Amino acid sequence: MATRLILGFMALCTLFVSTLHAENLKFLRIGTGGVAGTYYPIGGLVAGIISNPPGSRPCEKGGSCGVPGLIATAQSSDGSVANVEAVVSGQLDSGFSQSDVAYWAYTGTGIYEGKEPLSDLRAIAGLYPESLHLVVRRGAGIERVQDLVGKRVSLDEEGSGTLVNARIILDAFGISENDIEARFIKPNFAISEMREGRLDAFIVTVGYPAKSVSELAMSETIDLLPIQGDEVDTLLETYDFFANDVIPEGVYPGIGQTKTLSVGAQWITSAALDETLVYAMTEALWHDSARALLDEGHTKARSITLDTALDGIAIPLHPGAERFYRDAGILKGS
Repeated sequence: MATRLILGFMALCTLFVSTLHAENLKFLRIGTGGVAGTYYPIGGLVAGIISNPPGSRPCEKGGSCGVPGLIATAQSSDGSVANVEAVVSGQLDSGFSQSDVAYWAYTGTGIYEGKEPLSDLRAIAGLYPESLHLVVRRGAGIERVQDLVGKRVSLDEEGSGTLVNARIILDAFGISENDIEARFIKPNFAISEMREGRLDAFIVTVGYPAKSVSELAMSETIDLLPIQGDEVDTLLETYDFFANDVIPEGVYPGIGQTKTLSVGAQWITSAALDETLVYAMTEALWHDSARALLDEGHTKARSITLDTALDGIAIPLHPGAERFYRDAGILKGS
């Protein structure tokens, strides 16, 4: 009888603990990009850093220093445009976006001209610069941007930040989509199309090194086309979210230093996400223990630093993130 009572009590305790854990468990979705880009692996790193499921080893004992009870996951998506819309609609809890796309969405300008501004969009952190890669097939006769006329060029798919940037670049050089054989496919599909000779060029805005570009560079079938000239100078005067950039020699096998442009990658969310949770997520991202995970996890993640966390952010910070940056002394003033 006593044994039954003890076993029953233990079962009740187990049920109570399990219920308590379930009640404290929180899930968070981070929209990233295609699996061949940089958003997806960086999203996985961020998700791992901020997660701290029940039963994890304590932070002070070498375990997770993430948000207690939080399980974050990185989800592949169509990119920046898709992410900002999914975040505001509640289909995603947070996501990554180019700085230009986030600004346009929040203000109802640029590609969102004539649409209702996504005024609930908020920023958590600036992450790293994203370089515009104009990848061309060797032997296609493409030596400068103007040579894209008449060629088969992928601009990435609808919903991507790359497509936005590609259209701006082409327009700056006086090229319309009618002047090229425009394709709208993900970079990982562009790889096979390029290898099979069915594509002459593709554009991708991504933090280097990009998996899709690296794979092609190793087979010595591609070059990176510089984006430079008077057209770029004029473009920079018009769009202040672009910056001059250089992809260093050696980033991709056999490809030298390449002048290009970049925009900032940002972690965004909705104003509706709980302030306490966002504070804890931001704190976890910048915890000392996260540094080694970022540095070892991806080349571009080494550029994710607290010192540059507010660079290029042109939309309001989420109140939870803002409170963290004020407490950390990064954000000053009223």
